[in-house]
Amino acid sequence: MFKGLKRCIAIVLCSVLAAGALTACGNESKEPETVVEEPQQSGEDKMNETDRKDDGKIRSALTSLEVMELMGGGINLGNTMEATNGRASHGVGADPSVYETSWGQPITTQKMLNDMKAAGFDTIRIPVGWTSGMHVEDKDYTIDSKFMARVTEIVDYARNAGMYVIVNDHWDNGWWGMFGSDSKETQNEAMKLYTSMWKQIAENFKDYSDYLIFESANEELGARFDEDSIFCKDSAQTPLGIEEKFSLCNEVNQAFVDTVRATGGNNAERFLLIAGFGTDINNTTDDRFKMPADKALKKLLVSVHYYDPSNYCIFDSIENWGETKNEYEDMNNQLAKMKVYTDAGIGVVIGEYGVLIPEGKGLKKGAKEYTTNFLNNCDVLGFVPVLWDCNNLFNRNSGEIIDSDMATLYLNHSYSSQQLSGKEYVTMAQKEMQSAYDNAKEAFALKDDEAIAWLMYTSSDWAVSYSVGDEYNPSNMTAGIVPTDVYVTGDGEYTVGLDFTKTAGGSANSTVFCALGIDNGEKLFPDCLVTLKEILINGEKYEYKKLPYCTSDDKNCTRINLYNEWIGKMSEVKDIRTPMGRTMVATPLILDPATLGNVETIYVTFNVKTK
Repeated sequence: MFKGLKRCIAIVLCSVLAAGALTACGNESKEPETVVEEPQQSGEDKMNETDRKDDGKIRSALTSLEVMELMGGGINLGNTMEATNGRASHGVGADPSVYETSWGQPITTQKMLNDMKAAGFDTIRIPVGWTSGMHVEDKDYTIDSKFMARVTEIVDYARNAGMYVIVNDHWDNGWWGMFGSDSKETQNEAMKLYTSMWKQIAENFKDYSDYLIFESANEELGARFDEDSIFCKDSAQTPLGIEEKFSLCNEVNQAFVDTVRATGGNNAERFLLIAGFGTDINNTTDDRFKMPADKALKKLLVSVHYYDPSNYCIFDSIENWGETKNEYEDMNNQLAKMKVYTDAGIGVVIGEYGVLIPEGKGLKKGAKEYTTNFLNNCDVLGFVPVLWDCNNLFNRNSGEIIDSDMATLYLNHSYSSQQLSGKEYVTMAQKEMQSAYDNAKEAFALKDDEAIAWLMYTSSDWAVSYSVGDEYNPSNMTAGIVPTDVYVTGDGEYTVGLDFTKTAGGSANSTVFCALGIDNGEKLFPDCLVTLKEILINGEKYEYKKLPYCTSDDKNCTRINLYNEWIGKMSEVKDIRTPMGRTMVATPLILDPATLGNVETIYVTFNVKTK
């Protein structure tokens, strides 16, 4: 269940679509249709079957752990074949270039893929929106031949460049919401669409070598089964529970493996990349997520994404990274959770990561330090890192990484560079990680016998945030915020708050998340009851009529959600505490973002009762 922003990356990525630095999934209603100048394809780009350099061989003895090393580091062909703008007007049979360029990207060429390989990227992930080539509304799931041919052509470019290739089904017009329909018929159609799609893809690429890898899904798997789409308007009417989502996620992944393997040929032993639940590390390491059974031996890998912290990597509310030790600790500890898979003989692909570049701006402060520590982690842990990029860091037209330091970094982490040093690159990565940590400043550390209360906050435009998450972290804040945090010593009345008037915008634009937290609250005051007394916004009392509740997500931080739309079914929220036990009417939606407007200040007064 999504109870805070750190566990909502899949949803976060799809909620903001900033031109020029788009994240990994889409929303057609928010995407501008961009007309771009398309580069002319040369003779080498117009390929036929005889031009394909893939040798069609399968290395039966090669395991998923071994292929991870060979895959080196990768890059996404972002916002290209998964772009969906104009489907209604252009139609299913349109020239694939209509979609390929509809999110502002140039036509893909052989030279682009050659340049990516030369820049140090040994693997390319090609996100695809297959329903742009399907008559889904008519329950006809046949993929348009021209669309399939264009994806095949790009795969051939990558293979000719000597790259490993990952092909998936991406956001894809949001069709995944069909799984969460209130109609059983629509749910069944969702599985028919999915298996039909993968049968066609697998048949098309049956003779390709094991340098081509199929990925079962993207961030939508599990996390967004009940999201509305153009194909399903009754999804989320009755939201799926978290147990239902995990069960269905496992079922879909099993169907993926069974469908691909059944097509035979090289697909019987092809490496398959299993998308984790929402591609979220926490949920993918949850015991409820199960890897599918497979007839092939040691041919499965698992994929997750990493954009932590999202208010730095995706949004601009945090301006810098790498100043404090806890930033390095957070990254190192979170990525290390995926070691449970490599320990079990299952390869790990970080299918997306990156510090996105704001439109019209250069690299964010700390981006090199962030990327260096991330790539070093992947070297030490043996993971495959695949950069999310949409013609931003790597310029597809010039064929170069836009920053010389970053260009050197990626070359140094390429497969060929690492092979020159043998296994010494792992030792070097460990030393660099330790040095970076040692040189960072000590962050605020709460003592074991202390409890502190604060107000977690993120504005509706994600431009302003303060210490979001169950662990109190005052350094994770937008510049200019003046917080009022308070130590909790026992029973009594306390006030916390945030003053946004000194931020760049002078206020926070409403809210997309807000919660009162008490770090160490559960440890020092077990089962305490926290109740709201008053909320002041811009100096005026905020009237609310709904009943808040007290709970804990991690058994350490006591919290009251003031606005948390990621809570699913309230029946699945454990340990709800309210005055007089009125849990049936409790809600995490106390604030109404539609009425907040520009918040210059917000103060919350609350009472703590420990017995």
